[in-house]
Amino acid sequence: MVAIAILDDYQKAALELADWSRLRENHRLTIFHEPFVGEEAAARALVGFDVLCLMRERTPFQASLIDRLPNLRLIVTSGRRNAAIDVAAAARQKVLVCGTDSPGNSTAELTMALMLALARHVHVEAAAMRAGGWQTTLGRDLRGLTLGLVGLGRLGGQVAKFGRTFGMKVIAWSENLTQQRCYEAGAEYVAKDDLLRRADVVSIHTRLSERTRGLIGARELALMKPSAHLVNTSRGPIVDEAALIAALNEGRIAGAALDVYDREPLPADHPLRSAPRVLLTPHLGYVTEETYRVFYSGMVGAIEAWLAGKPVGVIEP
Repeated sequence: MVAIAILDDYQKAALELADWSRLRENHRLTIFHEPFVGEEAAARALVGFDVLCLMRERTPFQASLIDRLPNLRLIVTSGRRNAAIDVAAAARQKVLVCGTDSPGNSTAELTMALMLALARHVHVEAAAMRAGGWQTTLGRDLRGLTLGLVGLGRLGGQVAKFGRTFGMKVIAWSENLTQQRCYEAGAEYVAKDDLLRRADVVSIHTRLSERTRGLIGARELALMKPSAHLVNTSRGPIVDEAALIAALNEGRIAGAALDVYDREPLPADHPLRSAPRVLLTPHLGYVTEETYRVFYSGMVGAIEAWLAGKPVGVIEP
């Protein structure tokens, strides 16, 4: 019998959205619904487990934590990548890391929802309605606006398609982007600074790496139009939070919609929560029933395959 833990099941959905019955019959299954308050709390709670199931980008699993879990033999993460896991450290401790499939469309859909909400001030008008108000702002159509995509991979390509459907002109940039990829996605290839100057909406769809950390900072925000919006559904550290807060407080951009943050969950007293012209959502990009079914079913399958000596979805260091 192995001890299995499912971490960060915020919505208490894991057991409902996948069939864990075979694992529960033969092994010990424990579910944690709340995030751990720091590494020490995580180490104390997880020290006896052989298998950990992680929802990506929630609990950090760096070398210092992995080294404190002597029983750990398998980590299964949702998705094929999880920047919160030190895969090399896991390998040194002979801990296998496996991932699941990831549909991806839910994040692209949320991106458009945030874009529309900003353009029509949905969050502002909804709050005004609850307070007894009526029509306090004037919105904008997306049709005719320029959508600037920082990254044109799988998710960026989906957002490009949605943007064109709404009648937006799509431009794109990333360090490795090619003219051919832009042609395939129906986007115009532009330089980074040109994108920031021209776009009415800048939407981020690039991976977090040392190269992209702080990619949108004070200099980049200063290039944007005063009427432009910034949308980030990728990873929080790609945008310099302090620079963005300053730009919002000083009215140098029209607004921002954020689904991702440097620290998650976002602290209750974080200055972003009180910044003007900002729409905040709690990392909802992949939080849909359909995506969770893929994630949790994939976790069950990965554990069963590992128990059978035939691991699947292995993530190499």
